[in-house]
Amino acid sequence: MEEEIINRVANSKLITFNLEDFYPEGKRVVFDISKWLYEGIVLREKEYRAFANDHDWSQYTDCYVALVCSTEAIIPSWAYMLLSLKLAPFAKKTIVGSLDELEIVIFSEVINTIQLDSFKDKPVIIKGCSNKTIPSTAFVLLSQRLQPIAKSIMYGEACSSVPLYKKK
Repeated sequence: MEEEIINRVANSKLITFNLEDFYPEGKRVVFDISKWLYEGIVLREKEYRAFANDHDWSQYTDCYVALVCSTEAIIPSWAYMLLSLKLAPFAKKTIVGSLDELEIVIFSEVINTIQLDSFKDKPVIIKGCSNKTIPSTAFVLLSQRLQPIAKSIMYGEACSSVPLYKKK
């Protein structure tokens, strides 16, 4: 007589939270302003503004843009602000910083807008593996948002999770 195999994971109240499901679509772009600087290091306002006015900003439609300067130039804040205003009608988000910093900003905003009511007093497992790159900071921010709501928080897969928090 064979015993029936019971899938305890499927029958549990465990809720899997996959951050990949919230991954915002859109091309990520680095915009290096050093090409608009005299000899790559000196910002000449008149020329810089001319470059900004003549540039085709529509190519950044629905993109996430990270503004950087790859040289040792000292860039005044207004120079980045000017470009962000030019990008505003087209880009989904513009920051000053690296692509990694851009992902953190994107996911911070996403995590802050997720409705978590359905996780109240439930055991939650935050899925760790994904096909898209999710910054570690996103997992930290999500766990912090879930802590006052969830009954417990785990990380990984249902078959091999790491317990992180349990409400007392």
